[in-house]
Amino acid sequence: MGDNSNVEFTKDELRQEFIDGSEFAAQKAKIPPLTENEIDYLVDMFAAPTRIWGVQRGHEVVMTKDGCVNALNSSQMSSGVVAPVNREVGVRLYESMLGFDSMEISHNDYSVKPQRFLKKLEMLHVEILMETTIFPLLYGFMPNLGLYFKTDGPFDNPYDLMQQGKIEEARATQEAAGEKCLEDCIEMSDCMVEMGADGIDYDTVASTGDGEFAAVLKSTEHVAKKTGLPVEIGMSTEMVTGVHGSIEYNGKRLAGMWPHQQLQVCEEAGVSIFGPVSTTNSKKSTPWNLGKALVFVKSCTDIAKVPIHPNVGMGVGGVPMFETPAVDVVTRCSAAMIEIGKADGL
Repeated sequence: MGDNSNVEFTKDELRQEFIDGSEFAAQKAKIPPLTENEIDYLVDMFAAPTRIWGVQRGHEVVMTKDGCVNALNSSQMSSGVVAPVNREVGVRLYESMLGFDSMEISHNDYSVKPQRFLKKLEMLHVEILMETTIFPLLYGFMPNLGLYFKTDGPFDNPYDLMQQGKIEEARATQEAAGEKCLEDCIEMSDCMVEMGADGIDYDTVASTGDGEFAAVLKSTEHVAKKTGLPVEIGMSTEMVTGVHGSIEYNGKRLAGMWPHQQLQVCEEAGVSIFGPVSTTNSKKSTPWNLGKALVFVKSCTDIAKVPIHPNVGMGVGGVPMFETPAVDVVTRCSAAMIEIGKADGL
């Protein structure tokens, strides 16, 4: 299930779960559902008694990552194991011991607003790791527009204003906060370019809605045009929430965009890798959630001009919302993203 609890299905029930999840996504985003052959593959995959599932030889893909080495040195609350290693050691372990294809460098406090105050320290860490590793290193953070609103930030909280019926004021404060968020995103991106980072990763994008998405698109445009550095955008949800409701990018309203529409504006901004998201419904089965996720991912890979790296992890990409999801589920969701979703990476 989506909460990692066990459930048993007959083969017919299993098939229906995939169909229902697929049709749910197709109806919501007005895109094609999974085909009968794709459903057959998924049913055989989930009905197989093997614990681990993989892709066909030659179908392997590369991985990009968020959260730096949190899985090693952070607390259990962040799915970490509290290993006594710093970032430099952790990143080198990911390269030499775990064999990762690339790595993201970031601060444990993952949002751009607090990272900006640690800019010089972060630049030093990037410089050291660029000198001691070989694989590509991206510097990453969440834009997290919510931190710019009171009580955490200087701008009036739009949610409080909306409750008072002050819609225009709520929109104005989002626009003002968005400009400050954009300024911080550009500042942190530019200084990492100076340190020789191989790319920038904007992660959990649009978590505060369309205003945040607009700031990231503009920052991506700046980095792509001014520096030529690759930018990866990993979304936070399958549909952009219209907290503002009227913000546009290149004449396209951002509120209500589904993954294939998000991809198109990200490509216009100059993104190099796009990470679509399908959030897990913890009350639904994993087959239902995976069927939904694959429809969203396929809608991107069918039209993409850039590599697609769907988010596959706790609570996204069909994977249960649980700190340590079962390996049989994680490997099946990952393989399905490649074999059925045609993902270029994860």
